[in-house]
Amino acid sequence: MLVGGRKFDLRIYVLVTNFRPLKVYLYDLGFARFCVEKYSNETSERENMFIHLTNVAIAKQAAGYNDKHGGKWTISNLKFYLEQTQGKAASDKCFDEINNIIYVSLKAVQNVVINDKHCFEMYGFDVLLDNNLKPWLIEVNASPSLSTTTEVDRQIKMNLINDVFRIVVP
Repeated sequence: MLVGGRKFDLRIYVLVTNFRPLKVYLYDLGFARFCVEKYSNETSERENMFIHLTNVAIAKQAAGYNDKHGGKWTISNLKFYLEQTQGKAASDKCFDEINNIIYVSLKAVQNVVINDKHCFEMYGFDVLLDNNLKPWLIEVNASPSLSTTTEVDRQIKMNLINDVFRIVVP
């Protein structure tokens, strides 16, 4: 799926405080990361990382990188956009499927992850949406970067850290 002609993915933060039984917290203030340049399927553009990759470290190298918003929308802004362009039912179904992907992924590793009741893990789930609003899991990052590039980015990640501490430090 393209928004404004650009590829994007979602970064969704997930806190796991226990694998047996599975206890998961889904953070609702993740974000959508957009490519710096509009997508092109031209053969000559296949090596252009600015139309394919949403990674901030790469995006910052582009002449068109915007320091103010860093090429990111909050998840709530993306949901609003999807509701307006695809309908509320389709948007809700998409995010239900994302939640299911997260749950199934964690259940799949539940029996092989060392479960220590004194530990927790924060994961960064990266998800891509296709034109039918079907979510695809790209990767799961253990201990995802919490460095910030914009004020909104800082607010989201500081709130995330504070919420994690509220949960894991009773």
